[in-house]
Amino acid sequence: MPQLPCIIIGASHAAAQLAPSLRQEGWDGPILIVGDESFIPYHRPPLSKAYLLGEKTADELLIRPADAYRRHGIEFRLGVRVESIDRQAKTLTLASGEQLAYAKLAICTGTRVRTVNLPGSELAGVHYLRNIEDIDRIRQAVRPQGRAVIVGGGYIGLETAAVLNQLGMQVTVLEMADRVLARVTAPQVSAFFQRVHEQEGVSIQTAVAVSGFAGDGRVEQVLCADGRQFAADLVIIGVGVVPNVELAAQAGLATDNGILVDACARTADPDIVAVGDCTLHPSPYYGFIRLESVPNATEQAKSAAAALCGKDKPYAALPWFWSDQYDMKLQIAGLNQGYDQVVVRGDREVGRSFCAFYLKQGKLIAADCVNRAQEFMFSKRLITENIEVNAQQLADESIPLKSLLVPDDAALPLN
Repeated sequence: MPQLPCIIIGASHAAAQLAPSLRQEGWDGPILIVGDESFIPYHRPPLSKAYLLGEKTADELLIRPADAYRRHGIEFRLGVRVESIDRQAKTLTLASGEQLAYAKLAICTGTRVRTVNLPGSELAGVHYLRNIEDIDRIRQAVRPQGRAVIVGGGYIGLETAAVLNQLGMQVTVLEMADRVLARVTAPQVSAFFQRVHEQEGVSIQTAVAVSGFAGDGRVEQVLCADGRQFAADLVIIGVGVVPNVELAAQAGLATDNGILVDACARTADPDIVAVGDCTLHPSPYYGFIRLESVPNATEQAKSAAAALCGKDKPYAALPWFWSDQYDMKLQIAGLNQGYDQVVVRGDREVGRSFCAFYLKQGKLIAADCVNRAQEFMFSKRLITENIEVNAQQLADESIPLKSLLVPDDAALPLN
């Protein structure tokens, strides 16, 4: 009787790592990746940057070439959707009604964009940004001096604003909160990014609630609750994402803003793991967290592959992220949740290079580093090694962060 496969639901970043890692961990049975897009796994972060700019093709976005999967005996079923999981029978039912049996299962379903239900949101020219096809549609509407309105001042919104600005469009960002990046950064960092974008020619409007869209078959205006109207030839809505947990929940697996897994990515079912943006997992630094992060998906997938092969290799990496805007690379070490003090290193009001350190009860828990790769690397170590620091040392650029990693008589006394 043929050996049943390990099936991976979702042709995602997590799947791209999980499948070959299964081979490395000793899985010798079939491996099947089932995805609802028509592409094998590709890098998503460049979508709003290099791909939108036209600097990369779809083929150049691929995480691994198709041959790499073939060499590992990894097969794909693309353009199909899984409708349900039967844990007792160990089968999946596809939208077509076809059933697939599995020996082991990995849920790598990621997230989907949060949509808005506003008048006119169905008009042509109103877009979301999640996959290659979304960007292809947006690129068709890009033209020099055209008017683009971005709804949402998060990282995706600001990255897209930067690219559309570089492509010659007149860009306006509308943010409901009183500052951009309000949910993810300190006010000092928000002010920095607003300054840079405005210097580049982007108009940023905060404390603005969008109430709808107007146009004759195609969007022409964005309407706001305060009565203001913004002319638009192109609208991109970037108001967050929602984890795809429905399959897991319907199968009786625990969910809570993510599929609940342990440090090895196991669910409560010994034959099912879950990996990536859709999971809620334990962190040795922050408790249970859900991360929207390529490094998280990649590293967690390695633990999941080991777990499916009966091995324990707990995932315990420090979260980290990045964002590229104009000539700036923002690198983020850790999570700033619950911070009670922000220490700035460098001049954030002039130029484009500084760090913001987040402290909680005197302990460094996170850092935002703009064009400061060394500080980013040393910040990761300061956090993971739980090294005692103080605000004065962090703010003083004459004291290299590297020196804080080793006791130094010349360093300032620790208070």
